[in-house]
Amino acid sequence: MIAAIHPYIRKIMDGELAAPPISTTLGNRIVLVDIEAGRIECEYQGLPAFANPAGQVQGGMLAAMLDDVTALLCMASLREDKHCATLSLNVSFLRPGKAGLITGRASLVRQGSRVVNVEGELWQDDKLLATATAVNLVA
Repeated sequence: MIAAIHPYIRKIMDGELAAPPISTTLGNRIVLVDIEAGRIECEYQGLPAFANPAGQVQGGMLAAMLDDVTALLCMASLREDKHCATLSLNVSFLRPGKAGLITGRASLVRQGSRVVNVEGELWQDDKLLATATAVNLVA
């Protein structure tokens, strides 16, 4: 693992670059990146437009948040000349989410030269909504 945050992620955090469109759609705000600890925390906005017929945040939107937070951590941990792509994302839904603030957290499990394993969680009101394991390809 490297000690500095990838310049692309640093520029997003500093407001020098716009976040990727999907991050913007999800209302992402990067709160914390700790490369030494292999952790990231982001805030997402569960918008009313994300609701399913039951009025809860649709599972695909929660999965998108988990994909976003795990990929952002992977990207943040890479060398400047590297990028990543999600190879697999396994999501477990534990309870429904509602419109409002959702906190995403991710941690590095293993970082190889070509593959990075990351775990992610989504929290709302101190309740765990969903978890994920992600495998990312480094390119």
